[in-house]
Amino acid sequence: MFTAETKRYIKIGLIAVVLVLFVKYFSQISSTASLFLNAASPLLVGCIMAYILNILLTRIEKWYFPFSNSKLVCKTRRPVCLVLSFVLLALIIYLVLQLIVPELLSSFALIGKEIPPLMEKFRAWLLDQSVSLPALQQIINTLDIDWQNLLQRLVSLVTTGAEGVITSVVSVISATFSVLTRLVIGLIFALYLLVSKERLQSLGNRILRAYIKPHTRETISYVLDTANKSFSSFIVGQCTEAVILGTLCTVGMLIFRFPYAAMTGTVVGVTALIPIVGAYIGAVVGGFMIFTQDPIQALLFLVFLVVLQQLEGNLIYPRVVGTSTGLPGIWVLAAVTIGGGAAGISGMLFGVPLAATLYRLLNDSVDRRLPPSSTPAAPSPAKTSPTEEPSTQPQTKPQPRPCKKR
Repeated sequence: MFTAETKRYIKIGLIAVVLVLFVKYFSQISSTASLFLNAASPLLVGCIMAYILNILLTRIEKWYFPFSNSKLVCKTRRPVCLVLSFVLLALIIYLVLQLIVPELLSSFALIGKEIPPLMEKFRAWLLDQSVSLPALQQIINTLDIDWQNLLQRLVSLVTTGAEGVITSVVSVISATFSVLTRLVIGLIFALYLLVSKERLQSLGNRILRAYIKPHTRETISYVLDTANKSFSSFIVGQCTEAVILGTLCTVGMLIFRFPYAAMTGTVVGVTALIPIVGAYIGAVVGGFMIFTQDPIQALLFLVFLVVLQQLEGNLIYPRVVGTSTGLPGIWVLAAVTIGGGAAGISGMLFGVPLAATLYRLLNDSVDRRLPPSSTPAAPSPAKTSPTEEPSTQPQTKPQPRPCKKR
């Protein structure tokens, strides 16, 4: 039998060998990992969809006859609430697209019509302003540009002169079909996960109890629970903030009579799901839409939105949503910056809850390592005497009655 010291050296040697092999064959390992991730991407998408829908599902299940223990209620609770979750999410997506897409198409069509007259007005303005510069006036007078014809020729050049148009169309259709296929597979997988989530959770717990030591199992459960709290709090907090900001933006635009109020408010609300920079993306889109109608109003809209963001972020959000993730603002900015640079929009979305998870784990680890005297003591609850009346005890909210497993 090996001694404890020998086992320790064997472990160190095995770890060193694994690290050397990983560095030596890093390209092969990375290509294999990317191939595996590409093949498993529909399942990963399904896991993400299931996690988001589960937040909505658990809340709807609490409203579906919560104190009933009837057989019919217990059998229909999961399928009915699951259907309601899908219908509610699909309805939200449909309303958002219905508010945004038609207005965007009409704005682009308006821009195509307004460019030639706008350029002619700009040329006339230059002529009026160039009286003091005879040379510039002579150059402008010699310019006789048919902007409508130039725009048509440009469109014709792009349409007829581009090579491989058919190949590009086929590739676009193929990519679209591939994305739709992955979404459908992910949706089916998410549906399976939500229907049998209790059974899958029980299976996972059995595997952990069978192969992992109790101390390691408790650590894994603690890390997963912390990550779940961080991600769910982030999703709920960002959705609430998006609804508040979008509603306030729409109401304010209606009060100040800005055009495209409903569409711009929806865009600002949807893009506000991206931390920090999302509302500014919505401001750019909304400002561009309003610019097609009135440039002065577009400038006033940007000022209005900056003021609204300051009021919402400093007054409304802390009171209504609170510190959803418990992450300080400087770390939110760092998570968005690093996540956006590493993985784009998805990095911005996942960077904040991931950073919040690491922040909570590090904070708890520091609290455990520090001596008790160096951390502020929490106030101890007041002791109650045995003769104290029950009316002075805190009233707990009744919980929904769980269905009996048969």
